[in-house]
Amino acid sequence: MAQSVALVGLEATLVDIEVWLGGGLPRTVVVGLPDKALNEARDRCRAAVAAIGLTWPSQAVTISLTPATLPKAGSHYDLGITAAVMAASHVVPRARLRDAILLGELGLDAQVRPVRGVLPALLAAQRRGVKRAVVPAAQRAEAGLVEGIEVQGVATLMDLIAYLNGRPVTLPPVTPALAPEDAEPLDLADVIGLGEAKWALEVAAAGRHHLYFHGPPGVGKTLLARRLPTILPDLTVVEALEVAAIQSLAGCAVDGLERRPPFSDPHHTASLAAMAGGGSRVARPGAVSLAHRGVLFLDEAPEFPTAILETLRTPLESGEIVLGRSEAQVRYPARFQLVMAANPCPCGNAATPGAACACSPLMIRRYAARLSGPILDRVDLHQHILPQRQSLLRAVRAEERSEAVLARVLAARERQAARLRDTPWRTNAEVSGAYLRAQLPAPEGAELVDRAVRVGRLSARGVDKVVKVAWTLADLAGAARPTADHLRLALALRQGEDPSGAARSRRPEPQRSPHPTEGDRHAA
Repeated sequence: MAQSVALVGLEATLVDIEVWLGGGLPRTVVVGLPDKALNEARDRCRAAVAAIGLTWPSQAVTISLTPATLPKAGSHYDLGITAAVMAASHVVPRARLRDAILLGELGLDAQVRPVRGVLPALLAAQRRGVKRAVVPAAQRAEAGLVEGIEVQGVATLMDLIAYLNGRPVTLPPVTPALAPEDAEPLDLADVIGLGEAKWALEVAAAGRHHLYFHGPPGVGKTLLARRLPTILPDLTVVEALEVAAIQSLAGCAVDGLERRPPFSDPHHTASLAAMAGGGSRVARPGAVSLAHRGVLFLDEAPEFPTAILETLRTPLESGEIVLGRSEAQVRYPARFQLVMAANPCPCGNAATPGAACACSPLMIRRYAARLSGPILDRVDLHQHILPQRQSLLRAVRAEERSEAVLARVLAARERQAARLRDTPWRTNAEVSGAYLRAQLPAPEGAELVDRAVRVGRLSARGVDKVVKVAWTLADLAGAARPTADHLRLALALRQGEDPSGAARSRRPEPQRSPHPTEGDRHAA
């Protein structure tokens, strides 16, 4: 008997692979709810065994995968099936299979090929006390991220048989993947001017708030959004393992533990399955899960189909997405930070000083309506970006680098972590409304929010969002609790108004960001 792992989303179950050799005509049967790829393993395994000069049993072979009621999919069972058959044929000792799991796909030439989900499979095996694992040689680095498990890589079926017989296996060194030669490091200093938008980006990073940039084409919306990860703190080891497990399940190469937050930017032509996750029997993770613990950027957000945008409602609130398919319901984490960018109209020139808009009022309304009220209500910060007033060819002013902004973000995150140390949350955006109202001091100037609610400019959810942003502003300013100025500024940021008035000018001077003022921004 050998062992492998069945993956249903990120939930993993150990699977026993049992083999019975009986009389009758030579045939191989796989039982235990295999999918088509797994059912074809009998042909792949037989061809791989023949490729190394061994013989597949010339009798009836029954391969049972238990628990029998659990759907099983994928080609990663090939190594376990072959090892179990070889043990039943007395080619390898059975004792070596008792405390090990085997993952890997076999080619017809007996080469062992990489498979999806090695990391989540080994994490599940670790929790169940498994001490040894055999994986494809190309995925040794990924498997090595799991502590407490002895990992053996195999490049061919001969390597597997040698290992199970106690002989040494020699493998070539792991070659790390090369970074693209044309990839340039991103930095917030690359963006000239746009002081208010940069400051909104800093507030979003400090509290992990969702952000909506809107303005005419070419003003720098995408430029800013792509630099948000440069001012986000590193992931913890636990968070980085979560992210790596999702990437492994999606089929991405995992060569090490990446501590930087991920950045997912699907194109607006992406399908619903690509965004939310999809698959015929068991759904795979989509872009919203690949952005877990990082940033999900929707450029040209109104161009995305309505059905795709509406799928964001639940993960924006709950931090996870549940997908149901014919044989299983899977749950993937999706605690991402949403950043959207949009033009004001199809031509991009509506309400832009000095630009002529060719769109009719009806076209402008329809374009704006593509982003529904429920989606926009879940976004904490709305920032309108105006065009620069002068060419940037002669810009000589040194812009603030990402590392300086990151230092302020880290200080604000430390204050949040200290305040929320006895809760399951670590940032202001994650705090529940009940805790916000019952456990934290009420901000000063609550009448400002009451007035916005009375005139219909703020929903009940919006009230919580405004208070959370006010706490982030207080954390950036080093204040013990939000003041009326913080609340006024949070309300302006929530409603997409210009936040450059008195509320911002009265921030404590030592905590001020050296961004240009509104007048400097227009003169830049």
